[in-house]
Amino acid sequence: MRAISLLLLAILAALAESHNGKHKRRDKRELLVRSKRRWVLSTIELTEEDKGPFPKKIAKMFNDKSDDEAKTHKFHISGMGVSKEPLGVFSIDEHTGEVFAHKPIDREKYELFHIQFDIFDKNTNKPIDKELAFDVEIQDINDNAPKFSNPQPTVNVKENMPEGYLEAQLTAWDIDKVNTSNSQITFTLTKQEPQQPKIELEQMNGRVAQLKFKGCFDYDKIKMYKITVEAKDHGKPSLTSTAVITLKIVDTNTHPPTFKDNKYHGEVLESAIKNDVLRIAVEDKDTPKTPGWRAKYFFIKGNEDGNYKLETDPETNEGILNIIKGKDFERTTFTTLQVGVKNEEPLFVCGGKSPGPDESLDSVNITIKVIDVNDPPHFDKDKHDVYQREEEPPGTVLFTPTTHDVDSDVANIRYVLLDDPADWMEIDPKTGQIKSKKKMDRESEFVGDDNIYKVLIGAIDDGMKELHCIL
Repeated sequence: MRAISLLLLAILAALAESHNGKHKRRDKRELLVRSKRRWVLSTIELTEEDKGPFPKKIAKMFNDKSDDEAKTHKFHISGMGVSKEPLGVFSIDEHTGEVFAHKPIDREKYELFHIQFDIFDKNTNKPIDKELAFDVEIQDINDNAPKFSNPQPTVNVKENMPEGYLEAQLTAWDIDKVNTSNSQITFTLTKQEPQQPKIELEQMNGRVAQLKFKGCFDYDKIKMYKITVEAKDHGKPSLTSTAVITLKIVDTNTHPPTFKDNKYHGEVLESAIKNDVLRIAVEDKDTPKTPGWRAKYFFIKGNEDGNYKLETDPETNEGILNIIKGKDFERTTFTTLQVGVKNEEPLFVCGGKSPGPDESLDSVNITIKVIDVNDPPHFDKDKHDVYQREEEPPGTVLFTPTTHDVDSDVANIRYVLLDDPADWMEIDPKTGQIKSKKKMDRESEFVGDDNIYKVLIGAIDDGMKELHCIL
Protein backbone atom coordinates (compact mmCIF):
# COMPACT_ATOMS: atom_id res chain seq x y z
CA MET A 1 0.00 0.00 0.00
CA ARG A 2 1.19 3.44 -0.90
CA ALA A 3 2.35 5.38 2.11
CA ILE A 4 0.27 8.45 3.04
CA SER A 5 2.39 11.41 3.93
CA LEU A 6 1.48 13.62 6.85
CA LEU A 7 2.11 17.34 7.09
CA LEU A 8 2.34 18.36 10.71
CA LEU A 9 1.98 22.03 11.60
CA ALA A 10 2.23 23.04 15.22
CA ILE A 11 3.51 25.48 17.78
CA LEU A 12 6.29 24.01 19.85
CA ALA A 13 4.45 25.05 22.92
CA ALA A 14 1.65 22.71 21.82
CA LEU A 15 3.90 19.68 22.03
CA ALA A 16 3.82 19.36 25.75
CA GLU A 17 4.94 15.97 27.10
CA SER A 18 2.25 13.68 28.42
CA HIS A 19 2.56 12.75 32.08
CA ASN A 20 1.58 9.26 33.39
CA GLY A 21 -0.14 8.58 30.08
CA LYS A 22 -2.27 11.67 30.36
CA HIS A 23 -1.94 14.92 28.34
CA LYS A 24 -1.96 18.26 30.05
CA ARG A 25 -4.78 20.66 29.09
CA ARG A 26 -3.70 23.03 26.33
CA ASP A 27 -4.82 26.65 25.83
CA LYS A 28 -6.43 27.88 22.63
CA ARG A 29 -3.27 28.65 20.74
CA GLU A 30 -1.80 25.17 21.46
CA LEU A 31 -4.64 23.21 19.87
CA LEU A 32 -4.25 21.22 16.65
CA VAL A 33 -7.33 20.32 14.60
CA ARG A 34 -7.28 17.17 12.46
CA SER A 35 -8.94 17.49 9.02
CA LYS A 36 -8.64 14.78 6.28
CA ARG A 37 -5.41 13.40 7.83
CA ARG A 38 -3.82 16.85 7.60
CA TRP A 39 -2.88 18.81 10.71
CA VAL A 40 -4.07 22.41 10.54
CA LEU A 41 -2.95 24.91 13.14
CA SER A 42 -5.75 26.77 14.96
CA THR A 43 -5.69 30.55 15.46
CA ILE A 44 -2.72 32.07 17.21
CA GLU A 45 -3.66 34.70 19.77
CA LEU A 46 -1.50 37.78 20.28
CA THR A 47 -2.23 40.52 22.79
CA GLU A 48 -2.87 44.00 21.43
CA GLU A 49 -0.14 46.59 22.02
CA ASP A 50 2.27 43.93 23.33
CA LYS A 51 5.33 45.76 24.61
CA GLY A 52 7.81 43.06 23.55
CA PRO A 53 10.76 42.82 23.63
CA PHE A 54 10.87 42.41 19.86
CA PRO A 55 11.33 40.41 17.82
CA LYS A 56 9.11 38.11 19.87
CA LYS A 57 8.73 34.41 19.11
CA ILE A 58 5.07 33.47 18.81
CA ALA A 59 5.16 30.00 17.14
CA LYS A 60 7.33 27.32 15.43
CA MET A 61 6.41 25.38 12.29
CA PHE A 62 7.62 21.94 11.22
CA ASN A 63 6.74 19.32 8.59
CA ASP A 64 7.24 15.53 8.67
CA LYS A 65 8.44 15.60 5.07
CA SER A 66 11.33 17.87 5.92
CA ASP A 67 14.79 16.52 6.56
CA ASP A 68 15.90 18.18 9.78
CA GLU A 69 19.32 16.53 9.70
CA ALA A 70 20.14 17.31 6.08
CA LYS A 71 18.63 20.77 6.34
CA THR A 72 17.42 20.58 2.73
CA HIS A 73 14.17 22.46 3.34
CA LYS A 74 13.23 26.04 4.09
CA PHE A 75 10.08 27.65 5.56
CA HIS A 76 8.21 30.59 4.05
CA ILE A 77 5.21 32.70 5.04
CA SER A 78 3.31 35.38 3.11
CA GLY A 79 0.17 37.44 3.25
CA MET A 80 -1.10 40.15 5.57
CA GLY A 81 1.57 41.48 7.90
CA VAL A 82 4.33 39.92 5.79
CA SER A 83 4.01 40.65 2.08
CA LYS A 84 0.82 42.72 2.34
CA GLU A 85 -0.01 45.79 4.40
CA PRO A 86 0.84 46.34 7.14
CA LEU A 87 4.34 45.24 6.23
CA GLY A 88 7.01 44.14 8.67
CA VAL A 89 4.76 42.73 11.37
CA PHE A 90 5.64 39.01 11.10
CA SER A 91 8.56 36.93 9.83
CA ILE A 92 9.71 33.29 9.89
CA ASP A 93 13.17 31.80 10.29
CA GLU A 94 13.39 29.79 7.09
CA HIS A 95 15.71 27.28 8.74
CA THR A 96 14.00 26.64 12.07
CA GLY A 97 10.39 27.53 11.25
CA GLU A 98 10.19 29.94 14.19
CA VAL A 99 7.60 32.74 13.67
CA PHE A 100 8.29 36.19 15.14
CA ALA A 101 6.29 39.36 15.77
CA HIS A 102 8.25 42.59 15.26
CA LYS A 103 6.07 45.41 16.60
CA PRO A 104 3.00 46.22 18.74
CA ILE A 105 -0.35 45.90 16.94
CA ASP A 106 -3.41 48.09 17.35
CA ARG A 107 -6.44 45.78 17.30
CA GLU A 108 -8.71 48.68 16.36
CA LYS A 109 -6.80 48.86 13.04
CA TYR A 110 -5.99 45.17 12.48
CA GLU A 111 -8.07 42.59 14.28
CA LEU A 112 -7.04 39.45 12.39
CA PHE A 113 -4.05 38.43 10.22
CA HIS A 114 -4.45 35.59 7.71
CA ILE A 115 -1.02 34.20 6.83
CA GLN A 116 -0.02 31.56 4.21
CA PHE A 117 2.58 28.92 5.18
CA ASP A 118 4.84 26.99 2.70
CA ILE A 119 7.84 24.65 2.88
CA PHE A 120 10.27 24.45 -0.05
CA ASP A 121 13.22 22.29 -1.10
CA LYS A 122 16.33 24.44 -0.84
CA ASN A 123 17.94 22.96 -3.90
CA THR A 124 15.01 22.93 -6.30
CA ASN A 125 12.98 25.70 -4.65
CA LYS A 126 9.92 23.56 -5.25
CA PRO A 127 7.21 23.14 -2.59
CA ILE A 128 7.49 19.96 -0.55
CA ASP A 129 3.80 20.01 0.39
CA LYS A 130 0.60 21.94 -0.31
CA GLU A 131 0.23 25.48 1.02
CA LEU A 132 -1.49 25.82 4.39
CA ALA A 133 -2.52 28.88 6.39
CA PHE A 134 -2.91 30.08 9.92
CA ASP A 135 -4.56 33.12 11.56
CA VAL A 136 -3.16 35.49 14.13
CA GLU A 137 -5.98 37.01 16.17
CA ILE A 138 -5.19 40.18 18.10
CA GLN A 139 -6.65 40.06 21.59
CA ASP A 140 -8.30 43.30 22.72
CA ILE A 141 -7.10 45.30 25.69
CA ASN A 142 -8.93 48.31 27.11
CA ASP A 143 -6.87 51.01 25.44
CA ASN A 144 -9.68 53.30 24.24
CA ALA A 145 -11.87 55.50 26.35
CA PRO A 146 -15.50 56.09 25.34
CA LYS A 147 -15.90 59.05 22.98
CA PHE A 148 -18.80 61.52 22.81
CA SER A 149 -20.09 62.47 19.37
CA ASN A 150 -20.38 66.06 20.66
CA PRO A 151 -18.55 66.68 23.94
CA GLN A 152 -19.69 70.31 24.30
CA PRO A 153 -23.27 70.66 23.04
CA THR A 154 -25.39 73.77 23.61
CA VAL A 155 -29.15 73.33 23.91
CA ASN A 156 -31.84 76.03 24.08
CA VAL A 157 -34.53 75.23 26.65
CA LYS A 158 -37.77 77.21 26.85
CA GLU A 159 -38.56 78.53 30.29
CA ASN A 160 -42.13 77.19 30.11
CA MET A 161 -41.09 73.64 29.21
CA PRO A 162 -43.02 71.12 31.34
CA GLU A 163 -40.95 68.77 33.49
CA GLY A 164 -39.79 65.59 31.82
CA TYR A 165 -37.29 64.90 29.06
CA LEU A 166 -35.13 67.75 27.78
CA GLU A 167 -34.14 68.06 24.15
CA ALA A 168 -30.60 67.18 25.23
CA GLN A 169 -29.38 63.76 24.13
CA LEU A 170 -25.83 62.46 24.40
CA THR A 171 -24.29 59.78 22.22
CA ALA A 172 -20.99 57.98 22.90
CA TRP A 173 -19.20 54.87 21.67
CA ASP A 174 -16.09 52.84 22.45
CA ILE A 175 -14.01 51.40 19.61
CA ASP A 176 -12.70 48.52 21.69
CA LYS A 177 -14.05 45.04 20.90
CA VAL A 178 -17.83 44.95 20.72
CA ASN A 179 -19.87 42.99 23.23
CA THR A 180 -17.05 43.02 25.74
CA SER A 181 -16.58 44.88 28.98
CA ASN A 182 -13.99 47.06 27.23
CA SER A 183 -16.69 48.64 25.02
CA GLN A 184 -19.60 48.55 27.45
CA ILE A 185 -20.49 52.12 28.55
CA THR A 186 -22.26 53.54 31.60
CA PHE A 187 -23.31 57.20 31.65
CA THR A 188 -23.29 59.22 34.87
CA LEU A 189 -24.27 62.81 35.60
CA THR A 190 -21.41 64.01 37.77
CA LYS A 191 -22.05 67.76 38.13
CA GLN A 192 -24.81 70.33 37.77
CA GLU A 193 -24.39 74.10 38.08
CA PRO A 194 -26.65 75.64 39.40
CA GLN A 195 -28.43 72.95 41.38
CA GLN A 196 -32.11 73.81 40.82
CA PRO A 197 -34.27 72.55 39.25
CA LYS A 198 -33.00 69.01 39.63
CA ILE A 199 -31.64 67.64 36.35
CA GLU A 200 -31.22 63.88 35.96
CA LEU A 201 -29.78 61.48 33.40
CA GLU A 202 -31.46 58.42 31.94
CA GLN A 203 -29.45 55.91 29.95
CA MET A 204 -31.58 54.86 26.98
CA ASN A 205 -29.27 52.12 25.66
CA GLY A 206 -25.58 51.26 25.46
CA ARG A 207 -24.75 54.39 23.47
CA VAL A 208 -27.41 57.01 24.25
CA ALA A 209 -28.34 58.98 27.37
CA GLN A 210 -31.04 61.64 27.80
CA LEU A 211 -31.33 64.55 30.23
CA LYS A 212 -34.59 65.10 32.11
CA PHE A 213 -35.67 67.40 34.91
CA LYS A 214 -38.21 67.98 37.67
CA GLY A 215 -39.66 71.38 38.56
CA CYS A 216 -39.51 74.58 36.52
CA PHE A 217 -36.89 76.86 35.01
CA ASP A 218 -36.94 80.56 35.91
CA TYR A 219 -35.30 82.80 33.33
CA ASP A 220 -35.34 85.78 35.70
CA LYS A 221 -33.16 83.89 38.21
CA ILE A 222 -30.95 81.60 36.11
CA LYS A 223 -30.28 81.93 32.41
CA MET A 224 -27.69 79.16 31.86
CA TYR A 225 -26.77 75.73 33.26
CA LYS A 226 -23.64 73.58 32.92
CA ILE A 227 -24.17 69.82 33.11
CA THR A 228 -21.18 67.43 33.25
CA VAL A 229 -21.74 63.84 32.11
CA GLU A 230 -19.20 61.01 32.35
CA ALA A 231 -19.04 58.01 30.01
CA LYS A 232 -17.15 55.10 31.60
CA ASP A 233 -16.33 51.71 30.10
CA HIS A 234 -16.17 48.46 32.08
CA GLY A 235 -12.65 47.42 31.15
CA LYS A 236 -9.81 46.89 33.61
CA PRO A 237 -8.69 49.45 34.29
CA SER A 238 -11.80 51.37 33.20
CA LEU A 239 -11.41 54.48 31.07
CA THR A 240 -13.63 57.59 31.06
CA SER A 241 -14.40 60.71 29.10
CA THR A 242 -16.65 63.66 29.87
CA ALA A 243 -19.05 65.96 28.09
CA VAL A 244 -20.26 69.36 29.29
CA ILE A 245 -23.76 70.33 28.15
CA THR A 246 -24.72 74.01 28.20
CA LEU A 247 -28.42 74.66 28.70
CA LYS A 248 -29.49 78.16 27.69
CA ILE A 249 -32.86 79.12 29.12
CA VAL A 250 -35.10 81.00 26.67
CA ASP A 251 -37.47 83.53 28.20
CA THR A 252 -41.17 82.85 27.72
CA ASN A 253 -44.37 84.47 28.98
CA THR A 254 -44.28 84.20 32.76
CA HIS A 255 -45.30 87.81 33.49
CA PRO A 256 -48.70 89.19 32.42
CA PRO A 257 -48.77 92.75 31.02
CA THR A 258 -50.27 95.42 33.29
CA PHE A 259 -51.48 98.91 32.42
CA LYS A 260 -49.34 101.78 33.65
CA ASP A 261 -52.41 103.94 34.40
CA ASN A 262 -55.76 102.92 35.80
CA LYS A 263 -57.80 105.13 33.46
CA TYR A 264 -57.45 107.14 30.26
CA HIS A 265 -59.32 110.08 28.71
CA GLY A 266 -59.59 111.28 25.14
CA GLU A 267 -61.56 113.70 22.98
CA VAL A 268 -62.79 113.41 19.44
CA LEU A 269 -64.81 115.64 17.15
CA GLU A 270 -68.27 114.50 16.28
CA SER A 271 -68.38 112.26 13.21
CA ALA A 272 -64.57 112.34 12.87
CA ILE A 273 -62.55 109.35 11.59
CA LYS A 274 -59.05 109.47 12.96
CA ASN A 275 -56.01 107.29 13.65
CA ASP A 276 -53.87 107.39 16.79
CA VAL A 277 -56.46 109.19 18.89
CA LEU A 278 -55.02 107.85 22.13
CA ARG A 279 -52.18 105.58 23.29
CA ILE A 280 -52.28 103.26 26.28
CA ALA A 281 -49.12 101.74 27.76
CA VAL A 282 -48.36 98.54 29.67
CA GLU A 283 -45.48 97.14 31.67
CA ASP A 284 -44.18 93.61 30.98
CA LYS A 285 -41.18 92.03 32.70
CA ASP A 286 -40.55 89.46 29.99
CA THR A 287 -37.83 89.92 27.38
CA PRO A 288 -38.71 92.74 24.93
CA LYS A 289 -39.62 91.93 21.34
CA THR A 290 -40.56 88.32 22.20
CA PRO A 291 -44.03 86.70 21.95
CA GLY A 292 -44.14 86.69 25.76
CA TRP A 293 -43.65 90.49 25.80
CA ARG A 294 -45.66 91.69 22.80
CA ALA A 295 -49.10 92.94 23.86
CA LYS A 296 -52.46 92.25 22.23
CA TYR A 297 -55.16 94.77 23.12
CA PHE A 298 -58.86 93.98 22.83
CA PHE A 299 -62.24 95.50 23.70
CA ILE A 300 -64.15 93.99 26.57
CA LYS A 301 -67.15 96.29 26.18
CA GLY A 302 -68.13 99.71 24.85
CA ASN A 303 -67.39 99.11 21.17
CA GLU A 304 -70.52 97.23 20.27
CA ASP A 305 -71.15 99.54 17.28
CA GLY A 306 -67.64 98.99 15.93
CA ASN A 307 -66.62 102.65 15.95
CA TYR A 308 -63.14 101.96 17.37
CA LYS A 309 -60.14 99.78 16.54
CA LEU A 310 -57.08 98.84 18.61
CA GLU A 311 -53.57 98.22 17.25
CA THR A 312 -50.19 97.54 18.88
CA ASP A 313 -47.10 99.64 18.21
CA PRO A 314 -44.41 96.97 17.49
CA GLU A 315 -41.63 99.15 18.88
CA THR A 316 -43.14 100.63 22.05
CA ASN A 317 -45.74 97.89 22.72
CA GLU A 318 -48.33 100.65 23.26
CA GLY A 319 -51.97 100.22 22.35
CA ILE A 320 -53.19 102.66 19.68
CA LEU A 321 -56.85 103.67 19.66
CA ASN A 322 -58.25 104.52 16.22
CA ILE A 323 -61.70 105.77 15.20
CA ILE A 324 -62.94 103.98 12.11
CA LYS A 325 -66.58 105.16 12.23
CA GLY A 326 -67.69 108.62 13.44
CA LYS A 327 -69.94 109.12 16.48
CA ASP A 328 -73.06 111.32 16.44
CA PHE A 329 -72.95 113.93 19.23
CA GLU A 330 -76.73 114.14 19.31
CA ARG A 331 -76.83 110.47 20.25
CA THR A 332 -73.69 110.11 22.40
CA THR A 333 -71.63 112.69 24.24
CA PHE A 334 -69.40 110.30 26.24
CA THR A 335 -68.23 106.79 25.44
CA THR A 336 -66.59 104.47 27.97
CA LEU A 337 -64.44 101.71 26.49
CA GLN A 338 -63.19 98.83 28.64
CA VAL A 339 -59.96 97.48 27.16
CA GLY A 340 -58.07 94.32 28.14
CA VAL A 341 -54.54 93.19 27.34
CA LYS A 342 -52.73 89.88 26.98
CA ASN A 343 -49.57 88.57 25.29
CA GLU A 344 -49.18 86.79 22.00
CA GLU A 345 -47.89 83.76 23.91
CA PRO A 346 -50.07 82.12 26.59
CA LEU A 347 -49.10 82.86 30.19
CA PHE A 348 -47.17 80.04 31.91
CA VAL A 349 -47.52 79.43 35.65
CA CYS A 350 -45.06 77.01 37.31
CA GLY A 351 -46.48 74.32 39.54
CA GLY A 352 -50.05 74.55 38.32
CA LYS A 353 -52.27 74.88 35.34
CA SER A 354 -52.01 77.99 33.22
CA PRO A 355 -54.79 80.54 33.74
CA GLY A 356 -57.85 80.49 31.53
CA PRO A 357 -58.38 82.97 28.67
CA ASP A 358 -59.97 85.61 30.93
CA GLU A 359 -58.01 84.98 34.13
CA SER A 360 -55.19 87.22 35.36
CA LEU A 361 -55.80 89.73 32.54
CA ASP A 362 -55.51 93.41 33.34
CA SER A 363 -58.06 95.90 32.01
CA VAL A 364 -58.55 99.67 31.93
CA ASN A 365 -61.36 102.13 31.15
CA ILE A 366 -61.00 104.74 28.44
CA THR A 367 -63.48 107.65 28.44
CA ILE A 368 -63.91 109.33 25.07
CA LYS A 369 -65.65 112.72 24.95
CA VAL A 370 -67.43 113.47 21.67
CA ILE A 371 -67.15 117.21 20.93
CA ASP A 372 -70.18 118.67 19.18
CA VAL A 373 -69.61 119.99 15.68
CA ASN A 374 -72.10 122.51 14.23
CA ASP A 375 -74.02 120.47 11.73
CA PRO A 376 -75.36 122.53 8.80
CA PRO A 377 -79.10 122.91 8.33
CA HIS A 378 -80.56 120.68 5.69
CA PHE A 379 -83.47 120.90 3.29
CA ASP A 380 -85.94 118.09 3.10
CA LYS A 381 -84.76 117.65 -0.53
CA ASP A 382 -81.64 118.80 -2.31
CA LYS A 383 -83.57 119.51 -5.53
CA HIS A 384 -87.09 120.76 -6.21
CA ASP A 385 -88.95 121.15 -9.49
CA VAL A 386 -91.11 124.27 -9.82
CA TYR A 387 -93.32 125.01 -12.87
CA GLN A 388 -94.04 128.59 -14.09
CA ARG A 389 -95.41 130.02 -17.35
CA GLU A 390 -93.37 132.61 -19.12
CA GLU A 391 -94.52 136.21 -19.10
CA GLU A 392 -96.40 135.68 -15.81
CA PRO A 393 -96.57 138.95 -13.80
CA PRO A 394 -93.93 139.44 -11.10
CA GLY A 395 -94.68 138.72 -7.44
CA THR A 396 -95.73 135.11 -7.90
CA VAL A 397 -94.69 132.89 -4.97
CA LEU A 398 -92.74 130.03 -6.54
CA PHE A 399 -91.30 128.06 -3.62
CA THR A 400 -90.98 127.96 0.18
CA PRO A 401 -88.34 125.48 1.49
CA THR A 402 -88.71 123.09 4.41
CA THR A 403 -85.53 123.18 6.53
CA HIS A 404 -84.19 121.25 9.55
CA ASP A 405 -81.27 121.89 11.92
CA VAL A 406 -80.37 119.61 14.84
CA ASP A 407 -77.96 122.15 16.32
CA SER A 408 -79.88 125.45 15.89
CA ASP A 409 -83.35 126.94 16.11
CA VAL A 410 -84.91 126.90 12.65
CA ALA A 411 -86.24 130.42 13.34
CA ASN A 412 -82.65 131.62 13.37
CA ILE A 413 -81.87 130.33 9.92
CA ARG A 414 -81.45 132.90 7.15
CA TYR A 415 -81.74 132.26 3.46
CA VAL A 416 -79.80 133.67 0.51
CA LEU A 417 -79.88 133.46 -3.24
CA LEU A 418 -76.61 131.99 -4.38
CA ASP A 419 -77.23 131.82 -8.12
CA ASP A 420 -79.94 133.63 -10.16
CA PRO A 421 -78.26 134.30 -13.51
CA ALA A 422 -81.15 136.32 -15.07
CA ASP A 423 -81.92 138.16 -11.83
CA TRP A 424 -85.57 137.06 -12.02
CA MET A 425 -85.94 136.01 -8.33
CA GLU A 426 -86.06 137.44 -4.84
CA ILE A 427 -85.90 135.56 -1.54
CA ASP A 428 -87.26 136.26 1.93
CA PRO A 429 -84.17 135.93 4.16
CA LYS A 430 -86.26 134.73 7.13
CA THR A 431 -88.61 132.22 5.48
CA GLY A 432 -86.71 131.35 2.31
CA GLN A 433 -89.82 132.09 0.26
CA ILE A 434 -88.95 132.73 -3.38
CA LYS A 435 -90.98 135.10 -5.60
CA SER A 436 -90.54 136.28 -9.15
CA LYS A 437 -89.60 139.89 -9.42
CA LYS A 438 -89.53 140.04 -13.21
CA LYS A 439 -91.29 138.35 -16.06
CA MET A 440 -89.49 135.24 -17.22
CA ASP A 441 -88.73 134.67 -20.89
CA ARG A 442 -88.41 131.07 -22.18
CA GLU A 443 -86.27 132.28 -25.09
CA SER A 444 -83.76 133.86 -22.67
CA GLU A 445 -80.19 132.82 -23.05
CA PHE A 446 -80.28 131.78 -19.35
CA VAL A 447 -82.88 129.10 -20.00
CA GLY A 448 -81.49 125.75 -21.02
CA ASP A 449 -82.44 123.70 -24.04
CA ASP A 450 -84.66 121.66 -21.76
CA ASN A 451 -86.60 124.85 -20.85
CA ILE A 452 -85.21 124.74 -17.32
CA TYR A 453 -83.98 127.78 -15.42
CA LYS A 454 -81.81 126.89 -12.42
CA VAL A 455 -81.78 128.82 -9.15
CA LEU A 456 -79.47 127.99 -6.22
CA ILE A 457 -80.44 129.02 -2.68
CA GLY A 458 -78.66 128.61 0.63
CA ALA A 459 -79.68 128.23 4.29
CA ILE A 460 -77.30 129.54 6.97
CA ASP A 461 -77.71 128.78 10.70
CA ASP A 462 -76.45 130.95 13.53
CA GLY A 463 -73.24 128.87 13.63
CA MET A 464 -72.59 130.03 10.06
CA LYS A 465 -73.01 126.62 8.52
CA GLU A 466 -74.46 126.78 5.03
CA LEU A 467 -76.52 124.32 3.00
CA HIS A 468 -77.45 124.58 -0.68
CA CYS A 469 -80.59 123.65 -2.56
CA ILE A 470 -81.20 123.73 -6.32
CA LEU A 471 -84.53 124.78 -7.80
